Amino acid sequence: MTRKRVLTGARIFDGARLLDDHALMIDQSGKTQILAPAAIPETCDVHRLDGGIITSGFVDLQVNGGGGVMLNAAPSLDTVATIARAHRHLGTAAFLPTLITDTRQHGIAAIKAVAQAIDQNIPGVVGLHLEGPHLSVTRKGAHDGNLVRPMDDDDIALLLDTLQSIPNLFVTAAPENITCAQIETLSTAGVVVSIGHSDCDYDTAMRAFDAGARMATHLFNAMSQASARSPGLVGAALDHPDIAPGLIADGIHVHAAMIRVALAANRGRHDVFLVTDAMAPAGSDITRFTLNDREILRRDGRLTLADGTLAGADLTMPQAVRFMVDHVGEPLEKALARATTIPAGLLPQAPDLTHVDAMIWLDDKLDRPRWLDEL
Repeated sequence: MTRKRVLTGARIFDGARLLDDHALMIDQSGKTQILAPAAIPETCDVHRLDGGIITSGFVDLQVNGGGGVMLNAAPSLDTVATIARAHRHLGTAAFLPTLITDTRQHGIAAIKAVAQAIDQNIPGVVGLHLEGPHLSVTRKGAHDGNLVRPMDDDDIALLLDTLQSIPNLFVTAAPENITCAQIETLSTAGVVVSIGHSDCDYDTAMRAFDAGARMATHLFNAMSQASARSPGLVGAALDHPDIAPGLIADGIHVHAAMIRVALAANRGRHDVFLVTDAMAPAGSDITRFTLNDREILRRDGRLTLADGTLAGADLTMPQAVRFMVDHVGEPLEKALARATTIPAGLLPQAPDLTHVDAMIWLDDKLDRPRWLDEL
């Protein structure tokens, strides 16, 4: 009979706390259990790690590409698999392939591709995020404004049907192009609606949240800003009790000081969570790629269109966690939670992050993630 394996020598993140002087026991089925050293059975095989941290893999709810490809460029099973391999190498246990504003045909193709990936158990693929096309042209960012349009009955029918094959279905939309009645219909059925890429005012945003929207897409970016007399979407996302704001923590999309302000101001029962908003360069060496026939350049940690508009992020989740610790000043355990258990809690059907297949080891610099089942 195969003996249980025990890992010692590393700190262990249990989803909320970093535990020193503990061990992780892994049974034959891959189930894990955190133990005090005195509780380690004598019959186990003990493997001592050289420091570092044992944690669940990262959960990323906004992944546009990776491994040199974009979901938009060719929404197929092969593309999804390529993106999944790239992000697994970066320590991501669960992610939502994300389709940026595109044609209805590309949307249908992306749904089919992700459904196939889930059916074939492609590691890491747990759902789909449709970021557009129901956005505000005013706050489109790098999205193609020619493809932005209002949500219609056919869109609603397609999304409701998609829930049969993709239970974790997220949709980013702007109140300019989605009604409160549509938000209520989708959210009641199980679609997670996120408000983003919108120039709406505070009151309009609060009505959308009251209708059932439960997230705000990349807080501060591509949305109406907060000021003394006009709180905007930023203010509403931080003020509403039921909203979980996503955040790109790279120091380029949002200044560290504003992240601290947002964390202090957030009144919601959900914590701010981290996303990478990763594009094709993630996990690759490419320096340029295209989105809707427009070239995007990778320079100095930025991804931009020719006019300088930010176009996604050149960011990995370990880098985002480090930024939160080194520049925002957060405790490491809180930053790790924002990249793991907090976003996992927003998934209608969350994966088991305590199974050995979903757990990683990070060195003390939070670099070079390695999967526990490969140690």
